[in-house]
Amino acid sequence: MDGQKIPGKVFFIGIAGIAILLLIISTYFGVDAGERGVVLRFGEVNRVVEPGPNFKIPLAEDVVYMSVRVQKTTTKTEAASRDLQVVQTTMVLNYNLEPSKAGSMYSNIGLNYNERVIDPAVKESFKAAAARYTAEELISKREALKTEVRNYLRDRLKGFGVIVVELSITDFEFSQEFNKAIESKQTAEQNALRAKRDLDRIRVEAEQKIASARAEAEALRLQRQVISPELIQLRQIEAQIKAIEKWDGKLPNVTGGTVPFIQVDKQK
Repeated sequence: MDGQKIPGKVFFIGIAGIAILLLIISTYFGVDAGERGVVLRFGEVNRVVEPGPNFKIPLAEDVVYMSVRVQKTTTKTEAASRDLQVVQTTMVLNYNLEPSKAGSMYSNIGLNYNERVIDPAVKESFKAAAARYTAEELISKREALKTEVRNYLRDRLKGFGVIVVELSITDFEFSQEFNKAIESKQTAEQNALRAKRDLDRIRVEAEQKIASARAEAEALRLQRQVISPELIQLRQIEAQIKAIEKWDGKLPNVTGGTVPFIQVDKQK
């Protein structure tokens, strides 16, 4: 009988030892870098622990891990511009949780803070900012719009323990009617620019012609000023000398008439 009781006691002791060992092991937990451990005692937030090895009360405490690394969320939304044009956009927000407020974030909002806090804030901020710009300004002043939305989000999310790192506006989509109007305006501007270039070219060519005509008229005027009787007589003498140089010494073979001769005036 005693021999049968001993193995039974050993079995129960072994079971109890394993249970105690598991209980001791369950008191230990580790938190990775870039995370915070929110320790819950009977379901209530008790404390927030830093990365590294930590301990908790078995059966009474649980741990929820929350990332404090930079995260990204993409939000699609739409709004009305100041001139009542509907615009759709995609916004990408980079953010991280403030480590010291991880406990209050979990206690007040939970783990789905992206859907409950961040996305609605992004939509609200874009609608508020877009109403200050016309549809064309949303395109031409995108950087100013992004800055305004980002600053609004920083103020809006700071109270929840969310730090805004950067915001990007990746796309704008307008109605077909607005796109056609923009295309027509761009075509008109291009045609106006082309017409202006043609007018400038014609004006330059006309000015060049006027300048050329003025130069030619001035040259003729100067030529008239330098012509004198002595110059005319000199030109006649030069012409006669050239004729003599070309003569071969033979008189023309003609019947009747006078013999032509070349008269050379004596220079005085």
